Amino acid sequence: MAFFFIAISALVFDTWRRRSKQKNFRQNGEELLKHHRVQIFTEAELAKATNNYNDSNKLGEGGFGSVYRARVAGGTMVAVKKPKDLHKSLVKGDFQHELEIVMQINHKNVVRLHGICLETRIPLLVYEYISNGTLFQHIHQNASTILRSWKNRLRIATEVAIALAYMHSCAEPPIIHGDIKSVNILLDQNHSVKVSDFGTSVLISPEHSHIIATEIQGTLGYIDPEYLATGMLTIKSDVYSFGVVVVELLTGKKPTSFITKSGESINIIHHFISSVKDKTLFDVINFEAASEDEMERVGMAAEIAAKCLDQSGAKRPVMMEVAEQLTRINQELDNSTVEEENKETESEVDKENLYSQATSITDSMSQHGTSGSLSIQ
Repeated sequence: MAFFFIAISALVFDTWRRRSKQKNFRQNGEELLKHHRVQIFTEAELAKATNNYNDSNKLGEGGFGSVYRARVAGGTMVAVKKPKDLHKSLVKGDFQHELEIVMQINHKNVVRLHGICLETRIPLLVYEYISNGTLFQHIHQNASTILRSWKNRLRIATEVAIALAYMHSCAEPPIIHGDIKSVNILLDQNHSVKVSDFGTSVLISPEHSHIIATEIQGTLGYIDPEYLATGMLTIKSDVYSFGVVVVELLTGKKPTSFITKSGESINIIHHFISSVKDKTLFDVINFEAASEDEMERVGMAAEIAAKCLDQSGAKRPVMMEVAEQLTRINQELDNSTVEEENKETESEVDKENLYSQATSITDSMSQHGTSGSLSIQ
């Protein structure tokens, strides 16, 4: 009798679970997938691919959830974003439309959405896997050789700006990232930028998004103060966070770190802004081994970052403007580098010509039996 009761209970639970998945699939927008080339995964597939979300496969964690490395059918490596068990009221009721836009994103500096699972209460997003680590790791953990070059630092900042400008301008209303930080900026095998975690913000209801943002302490250094005060996420929130990332890139310091100046402890962001205003960037940036041109371009980038960090969102520039300015700075630096290389090449050619002439003269003198030394009479 007990066995019969257990069997019936198991059958009822299994039926309920299957119907629940079907309901979630319908509610989460099966219609939006019909015209888009994204793979649809089952909950069981992703659990198996991540070894049941084993910690050994965890790539990172944010306010919305954790990211896991997974190997799906065919051997393809992907990154699975597993949301926390949020209350249903925190999830946007109309996220399907915005998620549809995210699914159409195709930009070289944005991590591509590879697939989706709609069987769970909150959809699981599956992204392409980027293997070369995060910008955070390259700045703070790896002693990265790629960041020894100021040119590369400025290029990375520019590529992040271009990605954000694309996202803010490709749709109406704009797609807001909502969690820009060095951990969410990946570098591929060519050290090109891939901004990750787009799509997370579209799942969270605006009136509750500040709850998610403040949940993880590590994110606090990047959060727009206006966003914290009002709970309203805007494109200017991304602009502020981008400014913080640029400070991190240029100084090598975490945004939550403090420095001591005149016996007073000052947050690195505030100190950076003051240094830009007072034209004392040497106090906060190590310009060792930087050329004059590089120092000038870094100073220009620092001024842009300071504008992005304005306490008033209305006074911050838009990302399209930022991207255009940083692109121009990079091009100027590239041109000056080419000119410098040309000068060095010309100098080497001149040296070779002088050596050739000297050799020719010496040979000629030897043939005529003349000494190559000068005598003082």
